[in-house]
Amino acid sequence: MVPLFNFYWTQLQLLENQSFTPPTVRIIHSGHACNVEEERHTERVYTIREGETLELTCLVTGHPRPQIRWTKTAGSVSDRFQDSSVFNETLHIAKILRTQGGRYYCKAENGLGSPAIKSIRVDVYYLDDPVVTVHQSIGEAKEQFYYERTVFLRCVANSNPPVRYSWHRGREVLTQGSDKGVEIYEPFFTQGETKILKLKNLRPQDYANYSCIASVRNVCGIPDRSVIFRLTNKTASPSIKLLVEDPIVVNPGQTVSLVCITTGGEPPPILTWLTSNDSLPQRSVVKGGTLTLPAISSDEAGVYSCVASNNVGNPAKKSTTIVVRALKKGRFWITPDPYHNDDNIQIGREVKISCQVEATPPEELTFSWLKNGRGLRSSERMVITQTDPDISPGTTNLDIIDLKFTDFGTYTCVAALKGGGIPEISIDVNISSTTVPPNLTVPRGKSPLVTREGDTVELECLVSGKPKPIILWSRADKEAPMPDGSMQMESYDGVLRIVNVSREMTGSYRCQTSQYNGFNVKPREAVVELIVQYPPTVEPVQTEMRQGLGRPVVMTCRVLRAHPSRVLRYEWFLSNKLLHAGAFDAQRDETEYTIHNLNRDGWGEYTCNVINEAGAGKCTFHVTGKAYSPEFYYDTYSPLWQNRPRVYSFKLQWTQMNPNAVDRIVAYRLGIRQMGLQRWWEQEIPVDGNINKGELMTHNLTELIKPESYEVRLTPITRFGEGDSTIRIVTYSGECNFHCSFEEEPICMFIQDKNDDFDWTRHSAATRDTKYTPNTGPSGDRSGSKQGFYMYIETSRPRKEGDQARLISPFFNVAPKNPYSITNPPAYCLGFFYHMYGKHIGTLNAFLKQKGQTTSEGPVWSLGGNQGDRWKQAKVSIHPTSSFQIVLEGVRGPGIEGDIAIDDITLEEGESKQDVETRAQKMISNCKCDLFGRH
Repeated sequence: MVPLFNFYWTQLQLLENQSFTPPTVRIIHSGHACNVEEERHTERVYTIREGETLELTCLVTGHPRPQIRWTKTAGSVSDRFQDSSVFNETLHIAKILRTQGGRYYCKAENGLGSPAIKSIRVDVYYLDDPVVTVHQSIGEAKEQFYYERTVFLRCVANSNPPVRYSWHRGREVLTQGSDKGVEIYEPFFTQGETKILKLKNLRPQDYANYSCIASVRNVCGIPDRSVIFRLTNKTASPSIKLLVEDPIVVNPGQTVSLVCITTGGEPPPILTWLTSNDSLPQRSVVKGGTLTLPAISSDEAGVYSCVASNNVGNPAKKSTTIVVRALKKGRFWITPDPYHNDDNIQIGREVKISCQVEATPPEELTFSWLKNGRGLRSSERMVITQTDPDISPGTTNLDIIDLKFTDFGTYTCVAALKGGGIPEISIDVNISSTTVPPNLTVPRGKSPLVTREGDTVELECLVSGKPKPIILWSRADKEAPMPDGSMQMESYDGVLRIVNVSREMTGSYRCQTSQYNGFNVKPREAVVELIVQYPPTVEPVQTEMRQGLGRPVVMTCRVLRAHPSRVLRYEWFLSNKLLHAGAFDAQRDETEYTIHNLNRDGWGEYTCNVINEAGAGKCTFHVTGKAYSPEFYYDTYSPLWQNRPRVYSFKLQWTQMNPNAVDRIVAYRLGIRQMGLQRWWEQEIPVDGNINKGELMTHNLTELIKPESYEVRLTPITRFGEGDSTIRIVTYSGECNFHCSFEEEPICMFIQDKNDDFDWTRHSAATRDTKYTPNTGPSGDRSGSKQGFYMYIETSRPRKEGDQARLISPFFNVAPKNPYSITNPPAYCLGFFYHMYGKHIGTLNAFLKQKGQTTSEGPVWSLGGNQGDRWKQAKVSIHPTSSFQIVLEGVRGPGIEGDIAIDDITLEEGESKQDVETRAQKMISNCKCDLFGRH
């Protein structure tokens, strides 16, 4: 059965100077941490084992609710400044990797003051299996090489923290000095990364099983790892042999098998195959020492290496090169007689025809020439030459000396490879009386060429001459890529086609002849101007304007850029109704439309069309009377209280964003539903009078069932109707309301009393001054940690007997059981730990200060004198009748050995229970939550 919720005791109030607050932040952890400690300078270090779950939560305060962002700067140079952002309170990394270690930052900002930033360094611990490599040196002067060699066993393991190594021979532990024939050392240059076992002048007893044990001393529960190497009189570095030729020349589509065998090595080497780029082709198959490349292609050509390794000496490596035959990119050019100034081909002059292809392998390339389909041999007038491959590879020339009429015809250059299997390339060149050099012109009306953004445009250069060369297009006005991303584009018909032209393509384009497939003469070129028109770019493209009835609204549409820049006209519309139109003033780049007195018919979507020859740019204004969303106040102290044993109540607080932007808010619609259910229960909360900016409003939610959570939706209502809603989750947080351990600098919003004699000091044993007073004060915080913080009074000079230091808590709201009056005040249990050690200890007092009181009554708890060098716990019941604060007062005793310390302050609902200390400790440990009621 879904309960009926009783919404009552609604009050609207202004919380003095507390509704808008800048953000604060602290980081807590709930993952699989090995250790979390505070280092000097308040650096927090979170140690975790690789593969475990990292979970960090960023707890924030501040109103409006701060936006949270997690970022990381990596711990290794290779990952440096890698940024992985998470925009929520909890950072969760399952199965964390070593590369994910580093410093993690939580940043909270709400527009008030500077962003709040806290960081924690995550140290990922790991230990890989160690690897043993063996090297040997041989004394050349010795006759018996078998006994006269020195062997070095090197052990290496990747780890964090640094690894410690130990060596065993069989079951014998080897240490420096335990055996004269054994030396154990760390090379200076390795900085502790390895440990070498040196066997000097190898003896028969040195042939044995050697174990290297790598240990990180069981940190994070990481066990030791070990590796065994068996040293025998046959131990040797690897040697291999390739059963293939070098190079291997094949045709595309063939299957190639490379065979590699071991010819030596103990232990037996492991064979692997590599290529020049380290990765084998996807279709390759490796079986033992044989690498098979089925249906090989030109892309798979290159150097292939077989590598043998057994961790003894250096790996053995043999390589071969696979060459895949290919012919491609055939082209030609005609060179007129260089001894004449003009570029024409004429009877009686010399002419040269050149032909070029790309061939693999180049030494197999052969050329032959045909004239009108019949073979042509080199003669005195027809000289056939092949260019030196080192100067111009793959090129052949046909020089025709003293050109005659009978030499006119079609000349064919045929390129082939000696090995066969590759199709020949034939290139035809026509030499006749009509063979003339090229000429380039731009057709009439094609420059400048005007088009509109988004259209398809064709830039054209007319090319004459025979043969017609390839035309090369490039930018003439600047060094910029062409539309396809390259610096130059080819065209066989002189036309450059651009699809979806953009405004950035406006400019000059150069067309010029290529020497290929044409005359080898100075390039001919021409320039085409392209002008891309585009509609006006305006601002704002879309904006929302919230305004109340009877107020003016001014809308401005501004032109940023346009081409042509002369804007013709503007048009203002409300929906589809034309409101105003006109022409732009030449001196202005904006147009305005004003609603002098907004009425209900004036709400809606306004558009301003700014029009030129290329089209229209549009500004859109949404004029509305919708109220902005409320902003929930998350930093309410003691927002949750117990009503009856099975139900609880929650104090919901919020401020209104920009309350004066629209008409007066007359009410809020409150919706609430239990998490996991569909039905919403709704109620209107009336509002009397105007809401001020920053005014904190309160509504108490009652009859909430323990331990269920609820989704709460709040919507402001004006004459316009409903405004923007905002949603939050209300979670039952148990019996614990407040806990402060002074670990963060804001000290849980405690403040120092300005009317006392001196201040309490936040302190940590790890940062304690070496000049501290002996025989007084704690050696660590309440938990025993030297890195933890606590508060204490320093009683050294100039302090004198009777001086007082007072620490005042933030305000706590009383949780009434009867919302209309407080006839039976609720009980709270105040708890704290104290340390009062020293022969001059004075007094520690705890006071209850209620709102409206000018002076405090007597202390609710008090203790004086030396209590021994240990932390003790105090608990006391208090019964406030209004909002209240806790005041902790330390009073200086008769001498300097009188430091008093406090830590772990808690405030719980209910009477204080005088149980045994172990039960009290268990209750405190199960009830640790932060200042704001969140676990």
